[in-house]
This record gives sequence, structure tokens and C-alpha cells, in this order.
Amino acid sequence: MDNNTGSKDKNISTVPADAAGAEAAAEQAEAQSIRAQKAAGRRSRSAGGKKQGDNTLVKNASFLMVAALVSKIIGMLYKSPLSSTLGGKSFALFQYAQNAYFILLMIASFSIPQAVSKVMAEKIAFKKYRDAQRVFYCSLAYAVIAGGAAAAFCVFGASILVPDNMANARLALQMLAPTIFLSGILGVFRGYFQAYRNMLPTSISQIIEQIFVAIVALTMSGVMIRSHANEGAEIAERWGAAGATMGTGAGVLSALLFMMLVYFLNWKIIKRKVARDTYSTNESYSVLMKSIVLIIMPIILSAFIYNVNGYVNSYMYTGIGGMRGMDQDLLQVLYAEYGYFMTLINIPLTLASTAPMSMIPEVSAHYAQNDIEGANRKTERATWLSMFISIPAAVGLAVLAGPITRLIFPVTNGAAGNLMILGTITVILNGNSNISNGVLQGIGKPKIPMINAAISLVADIVVMAILMAITNFGVYNIVIAMIVYAVVMCVLNDRAMKKYMGYQNPWKSAYMAPLLSSVPMALTAGGIYYLVYSVVHSNFISLGISVMFAVVVYLLCYLIFSKATDEELRQIPGGSYLVRLVHMLPFKR
Repeated sequence: MDNNTGSKDKNISTVPADAAGAEAAAEQAEAQSIRAQKAAGRRSRSAGGKKQGDNTLVKNASFLMVAALVSKIIGMLYKSPLSSTLGGKSFALFQYAQNAYFILLMIASFSIPQAVSKVMAEKIAFKKYRDAQRVFYCSLAYAVIAGGAAAAFCVFGASILVPDNMANARLALQMLAPTIFLSGILGVFRGYFQAYRNMLPTSISQIIEQIFVAIVALTMSGVMIRSHANEGAEIAERWGAAGATMGTGAGVLSALLFMMLVYFLNWKIIKRKVARDTYSTNESYSVLMKSIVLIIMPIILSAFIYNVNGYVNSYMYTGIGGMRGMDQDLLQVLYAEYGYFMTLINIPLTLASTAPMSMIPEVSAHYAQNDIEGANRKTERATWLSMFISIPAAVGLAVLAGPITRLIFPVTNGAAGNLMILGTITVILNGNSNISNGVLQGIGKPKIPMINAAISLVADIVVMAILMAITNFGVYNIVIAMIVYAVVMCVLNDRAMKKYMGYQNPWKSAYMAPLLSSVPMALTAGGIYYLVYSVVHSNFISLGISVMFAVVVYLLCYLIFSKATDEELRQIPGGSYLVRLVHMLPFKR
């Protein structure tokens, strides 16, 4: 396509044509050629391109972070009344069904957006729009087949996924079968626009999805409990959990309809790009399908192994706990507390994972062009952005764990707050490992994080089994095992990135300033909360005031400790406002 055509299409919502990523160059980063590739990268990269690339990365990450924050806040807020409606036992059934569903979702479609964006970005990078479109069609076919098989297993294999002592969660899991099927198709559409480096449709669809999840889950859980109230408490609990899972299906359906609408609104532009394409080789669908499967399967398998530890830990907790004679009601109540903890901690965990999602095509582009230094620079930028959010979030949640859990989940018995204090370190660890996973996949090394995840999973299972056998820590064992898993994953991925990219984790620039800034922030948050609470005796007011002061203290301290330039600050979501604030401050950086 000529330059004039590219400029005409630039303002359309389908996005610029300079998307990135190339599997063909994935094997070029052997350790012996790193220095030469770095030198080539320096010569080939202009200052203007560097700035534009950084801005694109931050803009895409910002879209995803804002959407993730909004959707997770909605998810957190609706689970508060949902936990009250369901009660502890029914909420535990709902949470267990969600964990089992998550496993099937990973197998069927969890990493499809990343995989599709990567395969399509290969074609788009060389203006092969017709071949990219064929990849899209093949991906849809794959999603239908894989999603259909996983949905069928969800219905007929529920007894395998859910142990007997949690058998009442099986109905809720079976209700999620249509959701699994639709999720794969939704993932293909999201991956399509991500391949063009347009994260806005995905971001909006995430918010729409969560709104429908909240509305339908709250409505149907109440309807189901009332409808079966006369059939006994156990049956009402089972149907209440099933009603709550209906919200997940409604959310996925609404998001899919939105993404399809965006696609068809852009159909004329898509068609024009394909018609003007003179670079495509018109690869056969059979060849493309084989290529998609070969690339998707390692990524999905890696994501499966990477995330399956939560389900395995839950299965071991309920199974071994039951064998040791743990009271069934207590087991479910404590598992509900674990569900409260995961609901809260998933907000910063999700924010920390958005940077790698927008980063994979960027890193792939530099790596494909032998620009290892550029790939490392993008990785450092994503790490810096992730830690800027993850570290203060982890510290803040630990300091205010009790008040936050009591505010969001009034039915808690206090265990969720204790789990939060213990488990917030996983926010930082998972932020690090999510980025390294994304980078290794982006440079064509998807098997490495898969192998590392498998090793980490073995360590997790061993620790979990030992703790369940010789201690009475109960549900706390799940969080301890989570920490072990995350530590092993971080260490192994870091070694792999050093080997294939010569990458050095930017401990000083990315970690030190947020960590130092979080100390006075924590003192401020805790001190102001308990001071205000002693006067007004309101958890909500005390938390609101303490959080506002804590944010201000963190930002001010970060500006002092980081000595960030105006250009660096503008790369933070909302950074232009920080720059204005800096120029109003009396101190100089």
C-alpha cells in the first residue's frame, strides 16, 4: 500500500498499518549475536520513531489499564451485595465453579487474543492484509471448534472438575458452558484489533462485559434463591450460585456483540486494505490453520500451566482438608474468604498484566528487525509502568487489608484481611512474571514460559501438599503456595530473558522509586485511617480520607525519589497532569 493510502486510513478506528510482530525472526536472538543486533538497532532507529513507539505503547497500555480498573472495580462492587445475597456457602460454590470454568476457558480461548494478534501482526508488519484477514477467518474456525469441545466437556465432565465435597458447585459450572463457547469467538475479535495496535475496542468491551455481568448476576442469583427457597437450604444455595454464573455468560455475549459491531462498522476500510494489498501470497487456509494451531497451542498451554495453580490449590485444599476431617461448613466458609481475597487482589493483578498485552506486538517488531536494544527498551518501559502501579497497590492493600475487606465484604469473618496481608506480595511478583511471559512469547519463545510455569507448578504442588499434610494453616496454605509459584516463575523467566535478549531487570529505575515512595504512603494511610476512625467511627469515611492522602503522598514522594523528567512522566497514564503538578511544586527534581 502506498503512503497516501496509509495516511487516509490513519484516522479510522481500525488503526495505523504499522503494527508489529514477526514469528519468522523469532530464532534470531541467540546469545552470541546480541551485541551485533544491539548495534544494528541503534543505527536503524531514529529519535522520532523512538518517541512515537513509546507513546503508542503507553497509550495502548493506558487504554487497557483504565478499562481493567473500571471493570475490576465494577466486579468488586457487585460481589459485595452478591456475597450478602448468596451467603458464605453459596458464594464458595460460585467461586469454585468460576475457578473450574477458568481452567476450561484457558484451554479453549484464554490466550486467543494474544495469539491472534501475534500471527496477524506478522502479516500486517509487511502489509499482507489479505493474508492477515485469512488468519482472522481461520482463527474464528479454531475458536468455534475448541470452544465447542470445551463447552461440551463443561456439561458432561463437571463431576471430574468438581470434587464430591463441593458437588453443589457442578450446576453452576454447567451453566457456564455457553460462555466458554462464546469467549473464544470474542477473543478472536479482540485479537484482531490488537494486531492493528488498537486497544480501544477491547477496552470498551471489557467495561460493557463487566456491567452486564454485575446486573445479571445480582438479578438471577436473587431470582434463583427465591424460586428454590422452599426446597431446602442446600438446593437454594446450589441454584443461587448457578444464577450468579449466568451473569458471566451475559457479559461475554454483550462484549461479543459490541466487538462484532465495531468490526462491521470498519468493514469498508478492511475491505479497501485487502483490495489494495499487493504483498500477500494468498496462503491456503490449511497452511494458515496449521500455523495458527502451532502458535496458539504453546501459548494456550503456557497460559494454562501458568494459571492452573489456583485451581489445583483449591482442589487440594478441599480434597485434603476433607480427608483430614475438616468440618465441611468451615471448609466452605474459609474458601469463601479466599474468594473475597482474590476478588480484591485481582484488581492490581489485572492492572499489572495489561502492559504485556499491549507490549507483545511492540517487542516483536523490534526483535524482528534485529533491534534487541529497542525490544529491551520496550520491556523496561512496561516494567516501569507496571511497578509504578503494582508496588504501591500491594503496600496499600497490606496496610489497609482489614478495613478494605470489611467495607467491601461485610460478611467476612476477618480471614480475608489476613490473607490479604500475606498475599499482597504476589501483586508485585505476578506483575514481573506477566511482563516476562509476554516478552518471551513476543520474541517467539513461547515454550520457555510454558516450561518455567510447569516447574513452578511442581514447586507449588509440593509445597501445598506438604503444608496441608503437616500444618493446620488451612486456607492460608493456598496463598503460601501462590507466593512460592510466583517467586520461582520470576527467577526462571528472568534467566531466560538474560539469555536470549541480554536483558537486565531495571531494579533501580523501575522498582526502587515506587518502593521508597510506598513507605511514607503506608505510614500516611495507616496513621490517617486510625486517627479519623477514632473520631468518626466510620470505616467508609476513614478509608476514603486515608486513601486520598496516601495517593497524594505517594505521587509527591515518587516525584522526589525518581527524579523523572517531564517526558518520562508523560508516559504514565494521565502523566500530563503530573507534569503540570510538578511545575507548581516548590522543589526541583
